[in-house]
Amino acid sequence: MAKRCALVTGGSRGIGRGIVLALAAEGYDLALTYVTAAEEAEETAEQARSFGGACFVHQASLEKKEVAETVVDEAVRDLGRLDLLVNNAGVTRFAYLEDVTADQLDFIYQLNWRAPLLSAQAAAGHMIRQGTRGSIINIASTRGIRAYANDHFYGAMKAALIRTSESLALDLSRHGIRVNVIAPGATMIRGEVTKEAAATVSWASKVPLGRFGTPSEVGQLAVYLASDQATYITGAVVKIDGGLILPGMPEDASPESGYGWAKRR
Repeated sequence: MAKRCALVTGGSRGIGRGIVLALAAEGYDLALTYVTAAEEAEETAEQARSFGGACFVHQASLEKKEVAETVVDEAVRDLGRLDLLVNNAGVTRFAYLEDVTADQLDFIYQLNWRAPLLSAQAAAGHMIRQGTRGSIINIASTRGIRAYANDHFYGAMKAALIRTSESLALDLSRHGIRVNVIAPGATMIRGEVTKEAAATVSWASKVPLGRFGTPSEVGQLAVYLASDQATYITGAVVKIDGGLILPGMPEDASPESGYGWAKRR
C-alpha cells in the first residue's frame, strides 16, 4: 500500500508540531506550513523525517486570498496524493469591546475561518479526483463551545469552524471523506512540554484533571481520528481539555477563585 500523506497547516510549533510528529511516527509522509517561524519549521520537519518519511515545508500566509488553495496544490504536487488535511493554522486574539477594530475582525475571519474552509474545499477536490476516502480534521477550541468575556471574535470564529465542519461532513460523506473537529483547551505549548511540567502551570489546579494538556496528546487524537479505527466517525467535535469546561458556573464564589480566563478592567 502507498504511504498515507498529510498536510498540516501551522505545523511548525505548538499543537501543529505535536500533530506533525505524531503523524510522522505513524508512518505518514507530510507537508507542513508556517508563516514566520522558518527555523522552527525546518527543525520540526527534520524531526519528522527521522521517522523515515518525507516532510516538505511551505511558507504560507493563509489569510491572503488564494494562498490556501495554492498550498494544498503544492502539497499534493510534493506528496503525490493527499489522504489527510489538518487545518491547524490560526492565531488567538482577544480584546475588550471598546478596543475591537475592523482590521482585527478581518484578519481573524480570513485566517481562522475562511482559510480552513478553502483548504478543505481544495483538499476534498483532490481526494475526490483520486478516489481517496480521506479525512479532514479542523482544529477549533473549547472557546468555540463556551463563551468568555473579551472573546468576541476568536471564539466566534472557532464556533463558526465547528458549524462549518458539520456541514462539510454531510456534504462529503457521499465521497467517503470524513470531517471531524478537535477542540483543545488549556494546552501547554511553550517551554518544557511534558505532562509533569503541565501540572505546574499557574492555574493548572483549575483543570479537573489537574494539569494542562500537551501537543503530543492532541497529535495522538488526530492520528486516531484519521485512522481506520475511526472510519465510522464524522461530524464529531472532540474536546481535549482535561474537563476544563465541564463545571460551568463555579460553586466557589470567593473573589480569589476567579472565573474563566478573561480579566476584567
